[in-house]
Amino acid sequence: MIKKFTTMPKADGFHMPGEFEKHKGTIMIWPVRPGSWPFKGIEAQKVFTTIAKEIAKHETVYMLADKEHSLDAAQALAANIIDPENIQEVNPKNTSDSSNIHVLVIPTNDSWARDVGPTFVVNKRGSVRGIDWKFNAWGGDFDGLYPDYDDDNAAAFNICKDLSYDIYDAQDFVLEGGAIHSDGDGTVIVTESCLLSKGRNPKLSKDKITERLCSMLGAKKVIWIPYGIYNDETNEHVDNVCAFVKPGEVVLAWTNDKDDPQYKMSAANLQVLISAKDAKGRKLKVHKLLIPKSPVCIKEDELNGYEFAEGEDVREVGERLAASYVNFYICNGAVLVPQFGDVNDAPALKKLKALFPDREIVGIPARQIIVGGGNIHCITQQIPEN
Repeated sequence: MIKKFTTMPKADGFHMPGEFEKHKGTIMIWPVRPGSWPFKGIEAQKVFTTIAKEIAKHETVYMLADKEHSLDAAQALAANIIDPENIQEVNPKNTSDSSNIHVLVIPTNDSWARDVGPTFVVNKRGSVRGIDWKFNAWGGDFDGLYPDYDDDNAAAFNICKDLSYDIYDAQDFVLEGGAIHSDGDGTVIVTESCLLSKGRNPKLSKDKITERLCSMLGAKKVIWIPYGIYNDETNEHVDNVCAFVKPGEVVLAWTNDKDDPQYKMSAANLQVLISAKDAKGRKLKVHKLLIPKSPVCIKEDELNGYEFAEGEDVREVGERLAASYVNFYICNGAVLVPQFGDVNDAPALKKLKALFPDREIVGIPARQIIVGGGNIHCITQQIPEN
């Protein structure tokens, strides 16, 4: 039985490591929600499978699925099903990559592992614990994207229980994993547009939120940038606009088109970043990473594939999606980067290769993920090595 703590991780000697530090594994969730994934996720599942198999070359992948879809997921991934009540071997191919993928039978409402999964923290002795934030579908009654999120909110605890990680109870604080980026060295970056939104923690001041983040993530400094990516329905998560590549260095989503609404947003972020110092007193080195030159928008044939539930946020033909190459995922030995069929795809890979010279840079066609509302970083959550 796992232990549940109500203390603060920082006081217990724990901190959130950087994503670029060594992983034990990665958590993902099989996409089926018809209001997020056109045609019940058939095309999205193919991309999730590609991503899972790429990650599995370097570390273990745990793919969540409910009972109804667990066998489908296991067969697509050639993976084992891990169910506390019924452990099945479903690994007919037994290839080197798929044998490193396991399906966890855990129900969720959607597939955003970054946001509903636990945030993991570590201490100097190598212990790893999860943090169970409150999840309210990016805004709850105020501006949440769907009203049914109880399974999502329970996912972090269930993941830790099934994987035997002790957990910190932070159910009194609304936060998603995509709303924070840590350098593992005392500094966290967030956006004001997200963490100060009225659907998160409206009774807490900016200073109180800063204090809580530092206490929970073992940080000494929170850098608040104003904005995320234009039209990002998460109230502009930081993981779509700015990410650490190492302590003291970040990438920032950028456009040179002054008529693009993203230009002023990214310019405002840049001014904060170049003026800031991190927890170690370092000036940040900022690398600009261009967004796609052509806006990525919903097409009519995609819109026809959605099935929206009552109370769920809906999409429209021509709606601009929050496409960004910053929404990459760093796993052991590789960086998985979204590709949109845009002229800026290849330059993004080239720039990231320069920033991660010791890792393979893998471009992933990501349209089938962005139509769901996020991208590769949003559907993955790292488990640090212990």
